[in-house]
Amino acid sequence: MIDQNVSTIDDFEWSAQLRYYMEDDQLLVHMINASLVYGYEYLGNSPRLVITPLTDRCYRVKKKKKKNYCVYVFFRAHALHGACTYLFIFGLFFFSNDANQRAKCFLLKDLAKALARQCIVFNCSDSLDCLAMGKFFKGLASSGAWSCFDEFNRINLEVLSVVAQQILTIQLAIRQNVETFFFEGVQLPLVSSCAVFITMNPGYAGRSELPDNLRALFRPVAMMVPDYALIAEIMLYSCGYLEARSLSKKLVFSLRLASEQLSSQCHYDFGMRNVKSVLTAAGNLKRQFPNENEDVLLLKAINDCNLSKFTSEDVPLFESITKDLFPQVHLATVSHEHLTEAMVQCCRQLNLQPTDTFLKRCIQIYENMKIFRYVSHH
Repeated sequence: MIDQNVSTIDDFEWSAQLRYYMEDDQLLVHMINASLVYGYEYLGNSPRLVITPLTDRCYRVKKKKKKNYCVYVFFRAHALHGACTYLFIFGLFFFSNDANQRAKCFLLKDLAKALARQCIVFNCSDSLDCLAMGKFFKGLASSGAWSCFDEFNRINLEVLSVVAQQILTIQLAIRQNVETFFFEGVQLPLVSSCAVFITMNPGYAGRSELPDNLRALFRPVAMMVPDYALIAEIMLYSCGYLEARSLSKKLVFSLRLASEQLSSQCHYDFGMRNVKSVLTAAGNLKRQFPNENEDVLLLKAINDCNLSKFTSEDVPLFESITKDLFPQVHLATVSHEHLTEAMVQCCRQLNLQPTDTFLKRCIQIYENMKIFRYVSHH
C-alpha cells in the first residue's frame, strides 16, 4: 500500500482488498462493489494460502449490469443485488489446464475460510449420475454451504444436461428470494448463501464438452501459471529460513531443469504439487534441525521428495543438476543399519534375495512414508 502511494479509501488498491466492517450488528465482507455477510462457520486452525498477485486478481470483483439488478463476481461466486440485499447465487467457473488443479481448489477453500463458509470439495468421475448430483444439490441448497466440483468435465454428457436444469432450478429460487422451493418433486428449505464452483482441465482424455445450457449458467475465470518462486519464498520464510529468496530460486530452477532434461514419464510431476511437497519436507527438517545449514536442508528435501520416483537413468542427471545449483553442499549419508538388518532377516524368512536394489527401494519407501501421507511404488 505504501509503495503504491495509497492514501485514500477511494483508491482502487484499497477497495480491492478483503475488508471487514461491522454494520448494524452484522459483520460484512467488502471487496470493491461487492458486500457479503460473514458466515461464522468454524473451520479450525487450517494453514493459510500464500497470497500472490494471481490470487489477488482472483479475489477481485467484476460488475455487470443485467436488467433491473446487477451481478457481481466475488472471486468465484456471483452476488445478486436486489433492492438492499445481497444474495449468493451459483457461480461456476472454468479454468485452463495451465494451472494446477489442486491450487484452484485451495484458492476457493481459502476464500471460503475468509468468509467463514463451509466448503466441500468433491472429486468428479464418469460414474456420477443424476440421482447422486441431485442429492448433493439438495444438501447444498438446504445448508447454505459451498461446494467445488473438481474436474467437472469428467461427468458424462448425458448427466451434465440434467445437472444444468438442477442448477437452474436453485438459481431461480434464489433470485425469487423464497424460503422454500420444490426440487425434483421435494419441498426443501433454501439458504441463499449456497454456491457451486467447478474446476476443469480441458484437453485431457475422458473429458466432456459442457452443453450450451450448462455453459450459459457459468462465468469463466482463467488461471495462469502460479509464481512458484514467490510462493516458495514466502513459505520458506514462514518456516524460519533466513535465505529464503535465494533458496526459492534454486528450488524452482532445479525442478524446471529436471522437467526439461529428464526423460518423459507419466508419474513425473514438477509442478506446484512437487514444489509444495518439497517445501513441506524442508519445513519439517528446519524444525528438526534448526541450526543446520539451510542449503543442506533444502537439498535433502529436494532429494527425499524426488529421487525415489526417478528411473535409474535419470538419477545421475538429476544429481548433476542439484550439484550445479548447490556446489558447496555435501549431504551426509544416513545410516539405516538396523533397518537393513531387519529387512535382510525378513527376506531370508520369505525365501527372497536381499539385493542392493531391493533394499534401496525399501529404504526409499521408508523415507517417503515420513514425508508423504500416501505412498505408491511401482
